[in-house]
Amino acid sequence: MTRRKWDIPAVFIYLFLALFSIACILPMVLTFIVSISSEDSIISNGYKFLPDHYSLEAYRKLFANGATLVRSYMITITITVVGSIVALVITAMAAYTLSNPNVRYRSGLNLYFFITMLFSGGLVPWYIMCTKLGLKDNILALIIPGLMFNAFYLFLIRNFMDSLPSSLRESAYIDGANDMRIAFRIYLPLCIPVLATVILFYALSYWNDWFNAIMLVDNSKLYPLQYVLFKIKSSMEMLKMIPKGAIASQYTNPTESTKMATVIITIGPIIFVYPYLQRYFVKGLIIGSVKG
Repeated sequence: MTRRKWDIPAVFIYLFLALFSIACILPMVLTFIVSISSEDSIISNGYKFLPDHYSLEAYRKLFANGATLVRSYMITITITVVGSIVALVITAMAAYTLSNPNVRYRSGLNLYFFITMLFSGGLVPWYIMCTKLGLKDNILALIIPGLMFNAFYLFLIRNFMDSLPSSLRESAYIDGANDMRIAFRIYLPLCIPVLATVILFYALSYWNDWFNAIMLVDNSKLYPLQYVLFKIKSSMEMLKMIPKGAIASQYTNPTESTKMATVIITIGPIIFVYPYLQRYFVKGLIIGSVKG
């Protein structure tokens, strides 16, 4: 019976990965524990993995008006799913156009989109354009502004497409396929790694967006999740500033634990989605960025 030999370098690699994984998980565990800690315990002892007292007051505050929170959750899910898919399609079609050597003035178009990475029109022109397009107090106000795609994502997909053999397009042309069929039947299926990366970026942007709600939405029934939680947290911060002798401040508002509870509530869906896209993430980001 032969004795099993230990691969010392592999052992150190696995040990390092295990420690690194623990280091990544511990902050999330601490965040959850603080969210169920009493405010007095946090004030007295700071953030601890084993607090003196536990409390669900932060979650009670957040879910005091459960209908509002559920509605805002559904609005955020809707704008995230619809906005991410439509933005990805627009970005991918623009990237395919820029990667096609048969397109006239392709270099000029590349420069045009590149300039948007360096200069911005500013907030006032953006607001005027949105209001002129009717993006005010409706669900489209939370979706369409995000469709003005990020040029970085455009070039990421274009670079990935440039790495594909040009013979694919030429063979498809010979077989009689048009550009729409080539894009959707050949190029986009081959670009799944970079498309998964970009749609994750778009989804995170839509999910965390509260700025469009502040600027373009006055109807409280259209507030997304992030903006609702932002208003709740701001209200608690204001109550914390009221003098101790005031009637409204005779109890301790769970300000710190509420901050952590909002983190737990908002990151849940992203944690469930990310594992499905993680295998494409690194590959898509690396391949799409190495070729200019």
